[in-house]
Amino acid sequence: MKVKKIIMLLAAVFCCLLLPQPSFASEFNFAVTPKTSANQIDKTKTYFDLLLAPNQADELSVALRNDTDQKVVVEAQINSATTNGNGVVEYSQNEIKADETLQYNIKDFVKAPSEISLAPHSAAEYKIKIQMPNEKFSGVIAGGITFKEKAAKTDNSTAKQEDKGLAIKNEYSYVVALLMRQTTDNGAPDLKLTKVAADQRNARNVIQGNLQNPNPTYLNQLATKTTISKKGSDTALYTSEKKGMQMAPNSNFDLAVALNGEALKAGKYTMKIEAYGQQDEKGQFKFIGDGHKETNYHYHWSLSKDFEIKAEVAKKLNDSDVTIKKDYTWVYILIGILLLLLLILFFIIWRRKKNKADDEAKSSN
Repeated sequence: MKVKKIIMLLAAVFCCLLLPQPSFASEFNFAVTPKTSANQIDKTKTYFDLLLAPNQADELSVALRNDTDQKVVVEAQINSATTNGNGVVEYSQNEIKADETLQYNIKDFVKAPSEISLAPHSAAEYKIKIQMPNEKFSGVIAGGITFKEKAAKTDNSTAKQEDKGLAIKNEYSYVVALLMRQTTDNGAPDLKLTKVAADQRNARNVIQGNLQNPNPTYLNQLATKTTISKKGSDTALYTSEKKGMQMAPNSNFDLAVALNGEALKAGKYTMKIEAYGQQDEKGQFKFIGDGHKETNYHYHWSLSKDFEIKAEVAKKLNDSDVTIKKDYTWVYILIGILLLLLLILFFIIWRRKKNKADDEAKSSN
């Protein structure tokens, strides 16, 4: 009986070793909770969406909590909303440049500390003072507040050691969206195709069309059908279909069409985009996808722009595209020519020696 119990105990221990163990390591050393403002449009939202009159001020509050045994310094940054290359709105700090149509950058209407210190096992209120522009504005001033733990300072020797060891340090942040508006009816978005050019993403060739929403309102549920053809031709060389994208007010992004390993060729081309926005069952515009499923939309745009790919640009991009099979035919031809020249040279030398030997044989006779 004892033997049986021991075997069962060992089996249980073995099973525990095989099962994946939960990780209790927290990605954050602090917690963030936005507090509802009296000017909040929808108080069920976990971000700030405020309805304000021209020149009206408000003070927002975010509760910060530190449950650790160590002091935590939290950095805070205000950023205007942008749209990234995947058609996703970004509210955090990034390298995307503000669009030229952006009239009101949220940074200019918000004042808040750049950092706040939290003692071990403590809580604090982070205060944000905002003020609406002193003029009537039909649209949304969109942005976000990014909270991130301040990194501890390291000396140069430690940094060098980490570089040698290829250390990867993950950084985590909380982002709270901040929207300011004077009316809940914010008008309609717009869409423009500003430029087209060949480029690369992840070392792969693409043709990118820059889409711009020049109006101060969101463009939701953006769907696109893109074709690229030779200028003056209706034959599509490349096609792309994308759905479920979103654009921030007064923003732009590059809509990419992948070439899937095909080399770029110099020439003049045309990009055409059929774009749809804001899904609506009663919408008059139908988007029929590759799966032949119909979706109704409220907005529709037909966009077109000619562009040119220069020979030197095509060569540079093709040489660095990791998916393009390199053509080494010229190398084999060159090797063949060199071998042929060597054979001809060998034959000439052999022929001269033979002629010389024949001449010496005749003279000796």
